[in-house]
Amino acid sequence: MQISYPFHLDGSGRLASASEEAHIEQLIEQLLFTNPGERVNRPDFGVGLMHMVFAPDSDELAAANQFLVQGALQQWLGDLIQVEAVEVQAQESSLQVTVRYLVLRNQQRRLSRFTHSPGY
Repeated sequence: MQISYPFHLDGSGRLASASEEAHIEQLIEQLLFTNPGERVNRPDFGVGLMHMVFAPDSDELAAANQFLVQGALQQWLGDLIQVEAVEVQAQESSLQVTVRYLVLRNQQRRLSRFTHSPGY
């Protein structure tokens, strides 16, 4: 069992934990929505996709963001997963990211969707 993200206590007052599947999904979410420079000891960690919510919609920008996400996933989580496909879509004021990947430890294919809206 891994520590759950976001960090919190469970009903018994202990650190909340997550299964391996949930932990990997939480790691992907952290990587996608952390801005580079946000982490003091890892300034190059993160994709910072929230800037895309208000960016102009174009095929070129979507392709560039998909390439950026796939590269970051391979760099930071390549020892845990093999990325098979990434789709990034901005819809009005929210962002939806779909990641299809193979968990290397057990060879299970997974599909995770993340939707994020900026807080006002």
